[in-house]
Amino acid sequence: MTDIKLEAPAGVTLTEAAVDKVRALLEAEGRDDLSLRIAVQPGGCSGLRYQLYFDDRALDGDVATDYDGVKVVTDRMSAPYLGGASIDFVDTIQQQGFTIDNPNAQGSCACGDSFH
Repeated sequence: MTDIKLEAPAGVTLTEAAVDKVRALLEAEGRDDLSLRIAVQPGGCSGLRYQLYFDDRALDGDVATDYDGVKVVTDRMSAPYLGGASIDFVDTIQQQGFTIDNPNAQGSCACGDSFH
């Protein structure tokens, strides 16, 4: 399988693996009215703390993108911090979960606080 990246207008990139995992999670929820919301808050040792969760709300100023049936939304305050960020889903012996590679982060660390 090739690693296809799907580009959102706000500059957030989801890999094919991330889109597939979100789609599987949505199917498990049994709802078709949910979007994956990506939000950023200041904090963590890299300068940014991420939140990824399912949301049924539409907020004023949301940036929404459809990835082959998977709706991803970002609030207008978080969007500038996510420009150029890449979100992937990793499922290996060493690691499982969503990973975020964000060139806007001020640094990196292994403490895990910046990946909530």
